[in-house]
Amino acid sequence: MKYTANGIELNVLERGRGDIALVFLHYFGGSSLEWQAVIDHLSDQYRCLAIDLRGCGDSEAPETGYSVDDMADDVAALLRELHIQQFVLIGHSMSGKVALALAAGTLNHGQPDGLNSLILVSPSPPVPEPIPDDERQKLLQGHGQRSSAEQTLKNITAAHVSKRIQEQIIQDDLRTSKQAWDAWLLAGSKENISDRMTSVVVPVHILAGTEDHALPPDVQTRLVLPYLKNATFDTVEGIGHLIPWEAPDTLVDFIQKKITGNSPK
Repeated sequence: MKYTANGIELNVLERGRGDIALVFLHYFGGSSLEWQAVIDHLSDQYRCLAIDLRGCGDSEAPETGYSVDDMADDVAALLRELHIQQFVLIGHSMSGKVALALAAGTLNHGQPDGLNSLILVSPSPPVPEPIPDDERQKLLQGHGQRSSAEQTLKNITAAHVSKRIQEQIIQDDLRTSKQAWDAWLLAGSKENISDRMTSVVVPVHILAGTEDHALPPDVQTRLVLPYLKNATFDTVEGIGHLIPWEAPDTLVDFIQKKITGNSPK
């Protein structure tokens, strides 16, 4: 489905129903499709909404407006448009930072009503993300090139995924707009919103793969957890950066446990 938020069209993968909505946000170079397997397990209990952020997936790609707050404002506007009353915000990598900005209160919408908790999968930290300069340049120069997307796939996965999933990861990388791509690498990833983290009052639950080389677990302990006053941190063995693709069942268990306080039966 396409919805208009902040004057642009955002694509939303929408399934299920329930009193609580699960709002899923994707990683840099990804799309809402990374959440399909997770949603398959959860849509019988919850209303599930996976959003393509501006310039990504099948959403519109305006020329400007790609700051962390711009993306958070888009999500806030969409939640208002859809009359979401109670929700859990689930952010992955880049959008973990977006989720933290939204929870702290965006510039245009303030703190969202009805936010119950944050579940963050290998989130980008509220301080500048530690991307080596040479890697940043490789990513900038490799935009839109299949060989670069294939190398990124190797760099950010550790567990085996099917050929079909591999191809989807590559295609999501290739269809990310240059505006969104460059803006994250040159600006968004470097933003420092750490001074706003004291405003994040809901519980925050973080999960990272032990073999994540894009945002290793120590990034969470050094650059994320110290800024949050109500957070938990867990790891999943042998998994890389793309937990929703690599270990969806483990992630479903984690989400259910953190929402209900109990492991699923």
